[in-house]
Amino acid sequence: MSGHSKWSNIKHKKEKTDAQKGKIFTKIGREIAVAVKSGGPDPEINRRLKDTIAKARSNNMPNDNINRCIKKAAGDGNDDNYENITYEGYGPNGVAVIVETLTDNRNRTAGDVRHYFDKFKGNLGTNGSVSWMFDKKGKIIVLKADDIDEDTIMMDALDCGAEDFEATDEYYEITTDPDSFSDVLSALEDKHYAYASAEVEMVPQTYVKLTDEKDILMMEKLIEHLEDNDDVQNIYHNWEEN
Repeated sequence: MSGHSKWSNIKHKKEKTDAQKGKIFTKIGREIAVAVKSGGPDPEINRRLKDTIAKARSNNMPNDNINRCIKKAAGDGNDDNYENITYEGYGPNGVAVIVETLTDNRNRTAGDVRHYFDKFKGNLGTNGSVSWMFDKKGKIIVLKADDIDEDTIMMDALDCGAEDFEATDEYYEITTDPDSFSDVLSALEDKHYAYASAEVEMVPQTYVKLTDEKDILMMEKLIEHLEDNDDVQNIYHNWEEN
């Protein structure tokens, strides 16, 4: 995705989040629960939980909600049983799509995801069919401000262990190795940088442009229906949106 469009896409995502906060918080709460069950309730020990908390905060999830989710997941009475299943396939005109889900019914989820791909000019593939075209990276977005000097934040980010730094007209994008994402984010927070977005995500190596209006509509519909599904946690694709 070209740099100029990334923040507009994040803003669009956040605007949708504001309209559907309950659903987004429920999905993130599910991620928190799975992280707690897999590694315990202490984010300083459980890196997966720490990364998920960063994602929750970047989606404006209140600390009370986060703490409540952690306590519920750590309680003896919590018998929720979700599993991670990732689907890979192609959207219109060969756009690569990765769909990460958390589900308590894999048959239901598989049927839903396949239906969306079939309906909107795509096709579901096998594991590994498109993931080789993506790299797993931590991405931290810091909006430009008068009190932030570009050279200073670049040096601070690299000194904190970031892999790469990019400045655009609207924001600074800091890229990390996924294993060092939490440490870099914590170090930047200690230096009083406020982030607008912070997640470990699948980053495309190359992008596909869609020029046909029908393909664009089908791709938008595919993403929309996937996002609206309660079992779908994250969607990654290599469509270069305008």
